[in-house]
Amino acid sequence: MKKVLKLTILAAILFVACGKDNAESCHSSWNRVVPSDSKTASSMVLFVHIGHEAKGCNGCVYTHGEWIHVDCMGFGNYCATSSSVQLQQVGTALTATTTDTFDLTSEDFFLMPDRSLEFEVDKGVYEYLNIPEQLVWRDSATLQFTFTGLSFTSIPLYYNN
Repeated sequence: MKKVLKLTILAAILFVACGKDNAESCHSSWNRVVPSDSKTASSMVLFVHIGHEAKGCNGCVYTHGEWIHVDCMGFGNYCATSSSVQLQQVGTALTATTTDTFDLTSEDFFLMPDRSLEFEVDKGVYEYLNIPEQLVWRDSATLQFTFTGLSFTSIPLYYNN
């Protein structure tokens, strides 16, 4: 409960700071990575704006043989969400596995749009965690999602539309 309250307060601060008059300069702060309180440097919280309204959407997720709309998934910036993840690197492959079970969705799948998440590596120095678009399914044993194909760059690879 305390985690949810902290995340809600942080999201509210970002929304107020990034109001309509300031939207252009704050756009990158909508999508960011924040190291968690963990002693491990690879534990992070992803703050992401995703999804679009159902109105006008004939289906954005193809599952069980049909196209459906699912709120707060896919392209757009309609919903603010967050998830704690653990980064893993095996060789050159970088992945992120959620450590909270239902923060992103209660569905068995999640359509992650391509996103570049801002990450402050030093005061005023930023890198970007790039996540390519992907439909991920829950692991049947752990119930977690794993995102693949991640990369860190000095400039964003995606423009978060």
